[in-house]
Amino acid sequence: MTGFVDLRGVRLTYGGTADGTLALDGLTMAVNKGEFAAVVGPSGCGKSTLMKLATGLMRPQAGTVEVAGKEVAGPVSIAGMAFQNPSMLPWRTTLDNVMLPLEIVQPHRSRLKREREAYLKKAEDLLALVGLRGFGQKFPWQLSGGMQQRANLCRALVHDPALLMLDEPFGALDAFTREELWQVMRDLHAEKGFTTILVTHDLREAVYLADRIFVMSARPGKVIMERKIDFPRPRPIDLTYEAGFNDIVHELRGYIAEARAAA
Repeated sequence: MTGFVDLRGVRLTYGGTADGTLALDGLTMAVNKGEFAAVVGPSGCGKSTLMKLATGLMRPQAGTVEVAGKEVAGPVSIAGMAFQNPSMLPWRTTLDNVMLPLEIVQPHRSRLKREREAYLKKAEDLLALVGLRGFGQKFPWQLSGGMQQRANLCRALVHDPALLMLDEPFGALDAFTREELWQVMRDLHAEKGFTTILVTHDLREAVYLADRIFVMSARPGKVIMERKIDFPRPRPIDLTYEAGFNDIVHELRGYIAEARAAA
């Protein structure tokens, strides 16, 4: 099967030498256009490495990585990325932090000076969409961790990426804030329709947000099973406390426990 993001037979060794650490071996997965996919697995199984491969920050020693039908040979300009640490630049306002990708990514970089007002409005609209209306002139140190992560999502989306890569973006937040941001992410995906790959250790997060979950083996990582999530959208947060939801969480936990035991 060919997807919008397509990895086939991927092998990657850190250091690129025979005595390096084999991180991925025979990794194959395909994520469809507009799909919200989650990747889970034991610690150290290569989930974050997969993300770097899909965005062109790393190259495999074997196998192929394609995004939007093109083999990845360098950084993927149609991708946005958000990490566990928002990494907001402290000397820039929240609005200026959100605008940062527009100063780097083409064709926005070439248009920014003459279309600045339109881009500013776009960034402010995104901030409003995630509940940060009126906070654009605040500096990162004036925002809570949850507010910084909301701004981080806006920064990842301001250049209209076709692909959004999320690497444990909510892992450092308290449980209540985390659930709030799950709902923000749910609504952003519904409105914008971008393809999303979420790397997470939180199985509740994966089941709540994803259309399909890929479970990886222990290192060297590869996909050992896929689980389709059929709960209708939009999903209320109360779903996460229902028996059917938690049955899937426990099922996934069982697969990961088996993968760890087999390592």
